[in-house]
Amino acid sequence: MTSIPAPASASGSYVSSQSAWQRLISNRNWIAFWFMLPAAGFLILFLAYPLGLGVWMSFTDVRIGRDGVFIGAENYQWLYDDGVFWLSVFNTLLYTVVASAIKFALGLYLALLLNRSMPFKAMIRAAVLIPFIVPTVLSAIAFWWIYDSQFSIISWSLRHLGLIDHNINFLGDSSWARASVIIANIWRGVPFVAITLLAGLQTVSPSLYEAATLDGATNWQRFRFITYPLLTPIIAVVMTFSVLFTFTDFQLIWALTRGGPVNATHLMATLSYQRGILSGRLGEGAAIATAMIPFLLAAITISWFGMQRRKWQQGSDND
Repeated sequence: MTSIPAPASASGSYVSSQSAWQRLISNRNWIAFWFMLPAAGFLILFLAYPLGLGVWMSFTDVRIGRDGVFIGAENYQWLYDDGVFWLSVFNTLLYTVVASAIKFALGLYLALLLNRSMPFKAMIRAAVLIPFIVPTVLSAIAFWWIYDSQFSIISWSLRHLGLIDHNINFLGDSSWARASVIIANIWRGVPFVAITLLAGLQTVSPSLYEAATLDGATNWQRFRFITYPLLTPIIAVVMTFSVLFTFTDFQLIWALTRGGPVNATHLMATLSYQRGILSGRLGEGAAIATAMIPFLLAAITISWFGMQRRKWQQGSDND
């Protein structure tokens, strides 16, 4: 008894779909996609989903222990009239701009210094990394003692030198508190900038400096026309990360001042935590956090367009 063969159309479609899938997974053009798929899933699960959930919550009146309802832009309207929020925006921009600029200047100087031949260079490079690898809270506690109104080593030293007649209240005065947290952030961030720029300096060929020296170039001219142009892509990347890390800083500020005195050191991140978690108004806290996104996108966009303008990736000339 002869068996009845399967319909040609069904068998053909199965073979066609199977061969299409086999071609897809074996196609060399898709190899990069398959390798990136696990990382993309991780980012979607732990970054994209929380971000989207936070943006949605900013349009609701959700509180801790109570489901919220959609209220539109009411949270943002409330923030628009909130003086503490605008003070936190000012503090965040001041904190980011000043700290990032000083970190870049000191980091570049350290990178150029560590790139020279010197004794114990490996040990010095390792020592430079210490502020960056120490946990943030431990650094904050150390600075908290340094800035203490009664036992500050800075006030003690200045009093014994006869420069002041009373202790400085570093964390109790608005101006001193802003300067103090900026200095603490600079101390932690300089090693990251320095080591990253040092890695970029290692890629510059010494023959370029030798040729420039033979042509009579000064140290400044070698830096201006060799070091800085070749280091520009690294500078763009490291400063983008530095700005993002500084703008979203939370641990250092919260451990040192908790936003005080009188909100003088409140950043947008710390204010969002205070309003959303401690006060229980999750919608308002999410709105403050969401308001940080345009600033972060602006920093990334400026860096991206700057690198595209110079076209370092393609090795072409400047525009």
